[in-house]
Amino acid sequence: MDIQKIVLVQPAHAGRIWGKAAGSPYTLMRLASMAPADIPVEIWDENLGPLNYERLDARTLVGISSMTLTIDRAKAIALQARRRGSSVVVGGVHSTLVPDEVAPWADAVVVGEAYRTWPQIIQDCAGDKLRARYVDQEWTTLDGLTPISDRVIQHTDEHRHYWTPSLEITRGCPRNCTFCTAVRVSGKIMRHRPVEQIVEEIERRNIKRFFLTDDNFGLNFRTSPDYMEKVFRALEPLPLRSWTAQSELIVAQYPDLLDLARRAHMDKFFIGFESINPDNRRDLGGKTKGQLEDYKRIVRTLHDHGMNVVGLFVFGFDHDTVDVFETTWRFVRETEFDSVSVTVLTPFPETPQRQSLIEEGRLLPNIPWSHYDTAHVTFRPALMTPEQLRAGYDWMCRQVYAPRQVATRGLRALRRYPWHLARAKAFSSFSTDLGYRQAYGFRDR
Repeated sequence: MDIQKIVLVQPAHAGRIWGKAAGSPYTLMRLASMAPADIPVEIWDENLGPLNYERLDARTLVGISSMTLTIDRAKAIALQARRRGSSVVVGGVHSTLVPDEVAPWADAVVVGEAYRTWPQIIQDCAGDKLRARYVDQEWTTLDGLTPISDRVIQHTDEHRHYWTPSLEITRGCPRNCTFCTAVRVSGKIMRHRPVEQIVEEIERRNIKRFFLTDDNFGLNFRTSPDYMEKVFRALEPLPLRSWTAQSELIVAQYPDLLDLARRAHMDKFFIGFESINPDNRRDLGGKTKGQLEDYKRIVRTLHDHGMNVVGLFVFGFDHDTVDVFETTWRFVRETEFDSVSVTVLTPFPETPQRQSLIEEGRLLPNIPWSHYDTAHVTFRPALMTPEQLRAGYDWMCRQVYAPRQVATRGLRALRRYPWHLARAKAFSSFSTDLGYRQAYGFRDR
């Protein structure tokens, strides 16, 4: 096959939010940069608008990266592309977890990371030797990543099309939460990018704020403090406005690193409290233990170091009763979080959580993958009915994302900054809650 063009596709989920998509297609930007320079490459993000299938033909290699909740949409895109004669390769989280489900409607399925397999796929396709499956789960080090190319940066035009650029510094997570796919998709070993590579990418992409896609950036405070110090000191002189990362409670134990992070322009931690019910701690991989007074103290500590805290909570664990919603809401108000994420426990493919539910006959029948968005109920809880879980979750969302509550939390976060930084920090102070409010609204579309 004479490849005349490579098209990498991100299936739609949320679409545009106030004119832009939420986050840039970072994985596709990385893969596009690995394509040979003499082959045109394009990124089609369906969140930005309808796809033009008429531009595909038998000399187009189409790559689709999909999560579980967008896999049905990925299938529809793949079938359309194959009707045009294109060769279609499908990868991403869902393909890694359940490749046999994807195989019937793709020319090739990618399992694991594609740093090794993607160049081989392009070569095999060009030689008419495309295999049905490519597997790469050796968890390659991150020091040899192909830099995001200038042509990809120009093509993606992040500042025009996306609210928040994405960035990666570390990958992997040794925690083994029963409901999480991270350890199955990115591995248990924490891997680090060279610090100079991170700085170079930020400068070349000209990004002033970003969201880290790292599964558990904060765990590196304990496992690799020297590396964290190097990262923070390298980012400090850059003209960044703000950046955020996913973490866990242990970061509060490292005040010196918190101070360095603040000087490096970091201003927000997304922290998985998950559940305030200590009986659920078995499912949380050692991250949290449901000790409310410890939680409050940790949040105060982070605030004292100039960090905003986004509290992440999940409902539907086996020890949750209908009382968990009101109890959690009271805790949220008392703890003065800066933003809040509330989700429904979702049994993603190949997780221990899903396997247990299957064995107990508790998965709800005929639930499409598009409802695996952490806002739909897809199983029968142990101590309440599915209807009670849905009603409780809806009630919680109405409390948390009420306009007055969003404004209160945003203004409270904004007041922590010196007045001369208020304009630069206004977006990050309100954007998280507004984004979650919008995401909850997508559920009933």
